[in-house]
Amino acid sequence: MKTTTTTLNTDQLELLDAWRTELSIRCKNGVNFIFAAAMIWAGIAVIWNLELSLYNQSILTFSLSGLMLPLAWLFGKIMKTAWNVEGNPLNKVGMIFNIGQLFYFPFLFILLGYKPEYFALGYAIITGAHFFPYAWYYKTNWFGVFAGLIAFGSWMIAVYFPEMSSLIPAFVSGSLLILGLGLVRDYRLKMRGQSEVPIL
Repeated sequence: MKTTTTTLNTDQLELLDAWRTELSIRCKNGVNFIFAAAMIWAGIAVIWNLELSLYNQSILTFSLSGLMLPLAWLFGKIMKTAWNVEGNPLNKVGMIFNIGQLFYFPFLFILLGYKPEYFALGYAIITGAHFFPYAWYYKTNWFGVFAGLIAFGSWMIAVYFPEMSSLIPAFVSGSLLILGLGLVRDYRLKMRGQSEVPIL
């Protein structure tokens, strides 16, 4: 197969950075989704403390995730975050990144059918790992750091505290809350750099 390599010049790189910065500021680094996810994972922690079968806990975990978009919409209204940045060519890339995690869901169904005790762990790893490309998308290292922290941290909890599976969703919820606060700080610093007053 024949391939070609294209190198961006300085002006093109600056324009690309400007598009990413615009997304970071207008969407406020997607903090509405992060805080929504933190609430959902707190609910998942409660589910994994209930006296239910592992299978039912897994089903409820998956079902609770259906609240993501309504909660993100609610937080978006409160925080005045943009869902769509018209005229920005990178606008749809974030959605593509998010859809990418759906291709890992067959792995969750395998866990549900054969190893439901690892369902929360598998879901936590997928949740954390899918944040990594957003570090580039929003021009902030917070996503990159927490992608690794959530994925590997959840794994370490499963290794060293296998009898306390409810620790994993609690850990993810706490990590998401800290990530959200870090993203708010990043947004404010970018606003300050543009000599504007932050809304949050």
